[in-house]
Amino acid sequence: MIQINEADAVRRVMELIALRGGSREEGQVSVAIQKSLLSAGIPASRIAIDTAHRRSFAGGSTGNLIVRLRGTRREPRRLLMAHMDTVPLAVESEPVRRGDWILSKSRTTALGGDNRAGCAVVLTAAIELLRQKVSHPPLTLLFTVQEEIGLCGARHVAVGRLGRPQLCFNWDGREPGCLITGAVGATNLSIRINGIASHAGVHPADGVNAAVVASVAVAELQAGGWHGQVVKGRGRGTSNIGVMCGGAATNVVMPEIKLQGEARSHSPSFRDRIVREFRKAFEHAVSSVDSSDGSTAQLTFEEDTRYTAFRIPRSSPCVRTAVAAVRAAGLTPETPVSSGGLDANWMTVHGFPTVTLGCGQHQIHTVGERLSIPQYIQACSIAADIAAGIE
Repeated sequence: MIQINEADAVRRVMELIALRGGSREEGQVSVAIQKSLLSAGIPASRIAIDTAHRRSFAGGSTGNLIVRLRGTRREPRRLLMAHMDTVPLAVESEPVRRGDWILSKSRTTALGGDNRAGCAVVLTAAIELLRQKVSHPPLTLLFTVQEEIGLCGARHVAVGRLGRPQLCFNWDGREPGCLITGAVGATNLSIRINGIASHAGVHPADGVNAAVVASVAVAELQAGGWHGQVVKGRGRGTSNIGVMCGGAATNVVMPEIKLQGEARSHSPSFRDRIVREFRKAFEHAVSSVDSSDGSTAQLTFEEDTRYTAFRIPRSSPCVRTAVAAVRAAGLTPETPVSSGGLDANWMTVHGFPTVTLGCGQHQIHTVGERLSIPQYIQACSIAADIAAGIE
């Protein structure tokens, strides 16, 4: 295995974690990674930023960072990737080291190891190869934006700039020996109910309360087993109404409410079934709540498949390569599927089957988040070996 300078690797991850960079605001992180790559001797001409943020629904300050390195030997190109953004809870993170762990100094913020640790793994692997002058195949390093808000960077990546890699690896997980070879698909739902305003004290019956309509729909979904954990025969999935916004005054029958929700399943057809049940419940609720003159609310129901489910066979080259590298590190590889979305979902859709490996993240998206330094260093070694073609 390629030896990793542990002190440099730990310093690198702590510096990246300390940078502000939530979704749509990854510019500082991108600049820091670029400076490290330039200092390692990578020519500026090999570094590019695409326009994924301009095609994303969310906008943003910068696109994906793409680095293409020439190989020192003629072999299929390999891609190593991680996402630069963090969840909002980690934006103000100040990392501190305590023994074998890196934690957030504040008890009110998450660490942001998800996924600055992944970025540091990919960056460390590239730097060690160059520093030690290790022979390697052509490499592409991809640092994506906006993963946390729907995999937008991977969805809109400039595929033509990747150099047609044949073996792809993503670092965004927990145990270094855990190789995620499949993940769930998700459809986001945007629902708006336009009710009828009226004076809540004088003429409440003249109005249609949008909140009541929404409540009827959600109650129907809950009673029917279509909200939360969804199990119908062999169908398995989840759904959630996560955001509800409406109303401005207590003396007005609420005229409008907006809801945001999602449906997930490893089966695209079952995910579509959950969405249909949501639409049916809201349509029924609209028709069942009316005013004194028989008027009803109006429904706007929009769906957006943010990412589709995928499974990579264990026999595929990228899985075999990852399994060999993990075993060479003295670990026992496992190949589960994930119930959360990954950049690998969209990379696989683009024609680049991608295995996701762990880098020591624990309790992500919570104030208890922490990064295991020994696992992180193991991940750096595995990444360096994969990049060098040593398995």
